[in-house]
Amino acid sequence: MAGTRWLDDEEQRVWRNFLVAVDMVQGHVDGQLQRDSGMPRTYYEVLVVLSEAPGRTLRMSELAERCRSSRSRLSHAVARLEDNGWVRRDNCATDKRGAFAILTKEGLAAIEAAAPGHVTAVREALFDALTPEQVRALGEISLAIRNRLTPRCAAARAACEAEEASPAH
Repeated sequence: MAGTRWLDDEEQRVWRNFLVAVDMVQGHVDGQLQRDSGMPRTYYEVLVVLSEAPGRTLRMSELAERCRSSRSRLSHAVARLEDNGWVRRDNCATDKRGAFAILTKEGLAAIEAAAPGHVTAVREALFDALTPEQVRALGEISLAIRNRLTPRCAAARAACEAEEASPAH
């Protein structure tokens, strides 16, 4: 294709190593959470975000944004967390379409029980393999990528949610 900026050999090597490394780290962390705590990483992330929110409560829309999830996908996850007794939903008094997700005492206990193993898995899979200089560089690189992609991801999420809300669905 004319105008395509193909990856050179070094970029291709870095890209492939990056994909494998991310996949391996996620697999290691996901496996540990599922094995030791019986929850997928997505549920753990929801519980973490709620545990860090004021009053351990967030509007569902804000929770979806913080978890980088569509509202429908988040709603399904919260329903499963409700089944476990870890989260409950309350309707918003000022907005009939709005709802709040609230971390329960049981949910807080679940995340407190899961956190030590999760942190150990993250440390083993990522930080123990790096020097302090590499950790700083990885932080800078990750932030640069995040800052570049955040607006694009937000626009794509909004487009998906608009499509889900359309009468054809």
